[in-house]
Amino acid sequence: MQGNQKWRELLGKIIKDPHEKQRIANALGVSIITLSRWVSGESTPRTHNLRLLLKALPDHRKAFLDILPHDELSQAVDEKIEDEDTAQEIPSVFYARVLNAHCNLPRILHFSSICDVILQQALKQLDPNREGMEITVVQCMYPSPNGKIHSLRESLGRGTPPWNRELEQRTLFLGAESLSGYVVSSGRPLAIPSRMEGLNLFPVQWVEWEESAMAYPIMMADQIAGCLLVSSTQPGYFLSLARQKLVQQYAELLLVAFEPDNFYDLRSIDLGRMPPYEKQRSHLGSFRQRVADTMIRHRVDVVQAERMIWQQLEDELLQLQMLQDTK
Repeated sequence: MQGNQKWRELLGKIIKDPHEKQRIANALGVSIITLSRWVSGESTPRTHNLRLLLKALPDHRKAFLDILPHDELSQAVDEKIEDEDTAQEIPSVFYARVLNAHCNLPRILHFSSICDVILQQALKQLDPNREGMEITVVQCMYPSPNGKIHSLRESLGRGTPPWNRELEQRTLFLGAESLSGYVVSSGRPLAIPSRMEGLNLFPVQWVEWEESAMAYPIMMADQIAGCLLVSSTQPGYFLSLARQKLVQQYAELLLVAFEPDNFYDLRSIDLGRMPPYEKQRSHLGSFRQRVADTMIRHRVDVVQAERMIWQQLEDELLQLQMLQDTK
């Protein structure tokens, strides 16, 4: 009972700041009145809410554990730690499944099918409780005539609610203004714990529902093809070293989906800035019609036509943002 009272007192001190109180309530999906009732002892949070509470308060995690080493709060944390520890590695049977697909799929299905299989497995392992996650494969665009890569493009993605995104449901160009752009340009992974840190320290444009994110480069030696981008509705979700390791492993596994000519020298990455998705939408909406027109006009197949239109769209969007930046 004494430990029970102590954690309530600690929570009470934390939520004296009204802004912090509202932030925690939003992260847990409860009202500020509910937080006050937990502090007063009128009600007790469920195990799921206790886990979310610790996610929302990473700086106080150790303090809670010290106060309640044997209480249900500690038990909830221990269960979570155990879950993370057992999920640190990709199952060996899954590696075998991907290798089999790599060896047997026809080339036309190779990239999309392998990425789909990997993203679905990654989503199950990284977001087992379906708290809200989006996982996206981001590719380098084709080189410009000067041999430089000036943008990236989201190619495939999967998500759990509120995203619930299927493959190829959304296309988006990314550049130096994005987390993916930062990671691909530097060749180094980056995890951003919260929106506040992202806005203050890194060139990140947050989308709706996104509270934390991590990107890991898809590289072979000093050659890069893009990155694996993972976003969560939960703040602090990628503070866990176990999750960071899993993101790394899935990014490395995605190597088998790419062809050798999809990789570019890291020194060739010279990203421009891309406009927000809302401004890209009107350009991207005409993609299929433009591909069809190009196939007829230039008598090329769909692969060649798509490449031509992607390059045209990239140039249009880069120019659009340059005009906006000069205003």
